Amino acid sequence: MELRQLNTFRTVASTLNFSRAAEALNYVPSNVTMQIKALEDELGVRLFDRLGKQLVLTPEGQRFLTYVHSVLDKLDEARSVVHDTDQLTGTVTISANEVLCAYRLPVVFHLFRSRYPGVRLIFRSVPNQQLKQTLFEGTADVVFALDEPIRSTGLAVEPMLEETFRFFAAPDHPLAARPVLQLEDFHGEVFLTNEKGCTYRTMFDRSFEQEGIDTITYLEFQNAEAIKQCAITGIGIAFLPEVVAQAEVERGELVVLPWQIPDLHVYTQMLWHKDKWLSPIMTAFIEAAREVLAIGEDNQPV
Repeated sequence: MELRQLNTFRTVASTLNFSRAAEALNYVPSNVTMQIKALEDELGVRLFDRLGKQLVLTPEGQRFLTYVHSVLDKLDEARSVVHDTDQLTGTVTISANEVLCAYRLPVVFHLFRSRYPGVRLIFRSVPNQQLKQTLFEGTADVVFALDEPIRSTGLAVEPMLEETFRFFAAPDHPLAARPVLQLEDFHGEVFLTNEKGCTYRTMFDRSFEQEGIDTITYLEFQNAEAIKQCAITGIGIAFLPEVVAQAEVERGELVVLPWQIPDLHVYTQMLWHKDKWLSPIMTAFIEAAREVLAIGEDNQPV
């Protein structure tokens, strides 16, 4: 078993694509396939399954990946101690949901890349409810979650920003002209929301259920962009973080309705595994995120 095979396996597990892994490693695809086959032959198990065009880790591959991460992390730590250099190289893998990827992290990525061009930055979009698991599985180094305050004995959690949620509608929506809204005004309205399972969708449902509102119609979406576009066309009322619709409000395509869900406290939070070695690369990325997403007096990045 060779270290290059372990590195190749980790890269394929991260990309779930032989061609993309080959490109990242500067190999030809056949070389990657050969290394994975040699590793599987030596272990006597299949590490990946092909389900149609989709490549997935087998249960054995998932277990093996945890140890591969540990071995390669220790090797990176040893190299760092030996070389003791300020010139950072290597790879850092970041995961977040699509909202944070689109509206919070691009500035972080730009700052980090400008400072450390020799570091390979991998980003994987992951549904909010699966983010913590990527840290326990070792498939991400740092994740960003949009959630209620997270408490975990195995993860380091650092709140960054409290995110304000609003109701948005097209300017000609019947409720848009009202200076004040009552809960009963929402009877029969169509709400454009994320799918069930999302933290803030759960809190949205809980709030209306507690008030006995049971005549709401939902249209569920997987991404914020679809929610916004449907609200702009007048299909219904969008429930989104304020940062997501800021540009559309400034352009007059959406308006903010005068209603907020009480006791809704959702934060952008940065997490990493407590037992994972904080390599110089991870430390540098965490510091860049803190610098960009530091909370000012107005609860906005400074």
